[in-house]
Amino acid sequence: MKRPLWAAVIAGAITIGFAVLPTTAQAGDLDPVGTVDPVSSATYKAAEGGKKIRVNVVAVNRSDLSAAAEAGQVVRTFKKVPVTTLRVDTTGLKKLSADPGVLSVTEDVPVPPSLDQTVPLVGADKTTAKGLDGSGSTVAILDTGVAVKHPFLGGRVTDEACFSTTDETYGSASLCPGGTDVQEGPGSADADSGHCAEMGDACSHGTHVAGIAAGNGTGLAGAPKQGVAPGAKIIAIQVFSRFDSPDYCGSVTPCALSFTSDQLAALEKVDAYKQAGKPVIAVNLSLGGGRYTAACDADPRAAIINTLYNEGVATVAAAGNQAYTNAVNSPACVPNAVTVGAVTDDDQLTSYTNRGPLVDVFAPGQGVISSLPGSTYGSKNGTSMATPHVTGALAVLRQAAPDASLSNLVKTLASTGKAISYTEATTPRIQVGAAADTLAAKPDPKPRPTMVWDEKDSAIPGKGSGSLTRQLTSTVPGNAPSRLRLEFDVDGLGLNNLNVDLIDPNGKTYHLDDSATPAAATPSGIEAPSVGGPIGSAYYVDASSSPASGTWKLKLANGYSTSVGTLLNWSLEFPFSKLGNVSIPDNGNISASVSAANVGGNASSATQVSVNLTHQKIGDLKLELISPSSKTYVLKTVSTTDTTTSVNKTYIINASDSPADGTWNLKVTDSVTGSIGTLKSWSVAFPTYENRTSVAIPDQATVATGTDIWRSSGTTPTKAKVWVDLDHEWQGDLNISLLGPGGKLYPLKAVGIQPGGHMQKLFTVDIPAQPISGEWQLQVEDTDPGSTGTLNGWVLQF
Repeated sequence: MKRPLWAAVIAGAITIGFAVLPTTAQAGDLDPVGTVDPVSSATYKAAEGGKKIRVNVVAVNRSDLSAAAEAGQVVRTFKKVPVTTLRVDTTGLKKLSADPGVLSVTEDVPVPPSLDQTVPLVGADKTTAKGLDGSGSTVAILDTGVAVKHPFLGGRVTDEACFSTTDETYGSASLCPGGTDVQEGPGSADADSGHCAEMGDACSHGTHVAGIAAGNGTGLAGAPKQGVAPGAKIIAIQVFSRFDSPDYCGSVTPCALSFTSDQLAALEKVDAYKQAGKPVIAVNLSLGGGRYTAACDADPRAAIINTLYNEGVATVAAAGNQAYTNAVNSPACVPNAVTVGAVTDDDQLTSYTNRGPLVDVFAPGQGVISSLPGSTYGSKNGTSMATPHVTGALAVLRQAAPDASLSNLVKTLASTGKAISYTEATTPRIQVGAAADTLAAKPDPKPRPTMVWDEKDSAIPGKGSGSLTRQLTSTVPGNAPSRLRLEFDVDGLGLNNLNVDLIDPNGKTYHLDDSATPAAATPSGIEAPSVGGPIGSAYYVDASSSPASGTWKLKLANGYSTSVGTLLNWSLEFPFSKLGNVSIPDNGNISASVSAANVGGNASSATQVSVNLTHQKIGDLKLELISPSSKTYVLKTVSTTDTTTSVNKTYIINASDSPADGTWNLKVTDSVTGSIGTLKSWSVAFPTYENRTSVAIPDQATVATGTDIWRSSGTTPTKAKVWVDLDHEWQGDLNISLLGPGGKLYPLKAVGIQPGGHMQKLFTVDIPAQPISGEWQLQVEDTDPGSTGTLNGWVLQF
């Protein structure tokens, strides 16, 4: 892949397998770098004696094609690439030679195709056992057609097309069922019917290749167990034509040969399928011709191969079967093609495989048993058989890593392969299982939550009818803070009606309130509710002896009223805190430290600093936060007009230029004589809100769960992180978005081809500055029928 470019002139011939061709000039060896004439010497020779030949003309730009076409008769045009196929004589070749808009001219030479132990050898049986069978991807087989109803292919041929040429000069006849040069739709590439079926084994190659890439023998007597990607869909495209002349077929007639121009048209058709939304991952070209010792970027197919690569579609091409030690065929020499050589089942180079530095990977190619027309099976040999192993492997790897780039898939397939060393080079033999394990999506780590939230409405029974217990799960590491904040919203009952207990993961109970006890008379280590009444009850609890991680429970009992209330939501907030009375000396200062850990990265632009202190004259005090990197943030300045005697407040600061982990200090300075005070507690928190409410995702429906951030002032940073935990039968159906308090939708994930399974993924989203305060929601939309799932929870981090 990505080999150095080389200005070679390419032969238009393609060969497959072991068929012996009549002597035909090949341009790949003939014209050195720097040749001025775009017409190869082999092409001039083919036109000697007044012959008219088919040539593929590669122009510099598509706008140059009209001038080039004047050199001969146009026999084929293309929709995207700067190529045209002409019928020309020597005079036409000379005109093309003199045309500054022509890059290369090569004969459109027709040539024949090239040719249950291999699947385990590359580890594809293990990937299938793990559920990685290529589902969600499609492979395109450009070959002699495919027996579309073959049981080994299981009805997974979704599309068919035919590009096959009738040309009296060459003695070729179209194999499209209707006899035309182009045909699309059902039956157009079926090797079991029409003209192709009349040719017997000459049209068996494509069915064999398709089975290696994507066959499934489950429940089939006499069938191989499977191909590499038994769940992948197949596009079958016929690119061969019938020849009856010994001049092209040799001693065995009739034969099936392929024009480069037909392959080029088929590659453009694959591009159209991709543009239409079909999840094509690879094109299989088990064919090749010529001898190329360096990259052939002037090949007529190079432009469309490059286009497909940029769209995420690999062109996988056979290296060829001439036993070249330092060369490959075309189109395997195209820089963005994945070039495949063949080894035996014991990892020995086959006697025929081309090899050397231009070969990207090896795969098994000797004695490979696969499907044949007529619902039969048989063995074939060749780099043609090795190539679909790689095509199927890419479908498996796409399923393993739905978001990985094509480049990453190809590089991983090569880098995880078994090294096969020989005189000219060392080339990896693919190990799809190892590649899949390397690429398999690893859950993104969840940000350390500041607040864990549960919003499921639950009834609080009337007095004498029992109690309500709700639970939520925290993954915060270490012990709980000395200033754990419990907050809940209740409708229909006042706080003075309730007995309130918080139970830690070890079963320890913190009794927070009693309906018969005034709120001010709370137990030691408990700060009384900051707000009483039917909504917004909050407590601060010294829970430093309890583990933070695990299942916490809130127990509410109605101790006064027979009325039934409703718990609307409840949350626990885990800041990094310091609890304990520290004296503030007159005209002096103190520092109190807390250590933050397991946050990672920088602090938030909306870092929360909560301070609880008393002082005879608050106006005398200056409050400063000092970060682990020794940066100072002023929370409060001295004020001569402030005569209050306490601070119980949360300050919001932008500390995004300091690391989050490390020691944070609160510095309290009394700058005026005559007063003293006490620091009761303080904490620092980086706003990360987790909703652990489990919600079903119905088929073709939208669900949303929220996090109500009503205590935070300040504005959002330019970026936020959203961690999503869900299970779904087909994640590709899902649109996932963050919904802001103002109703603006921020897309996180669009509909795609991701398979079903468990998702734990961290998304980063751009958010224009706006108030943090308000309800933020995660919205999950299932767009297509046939699958359901569960949203397990999500985290929002500013």
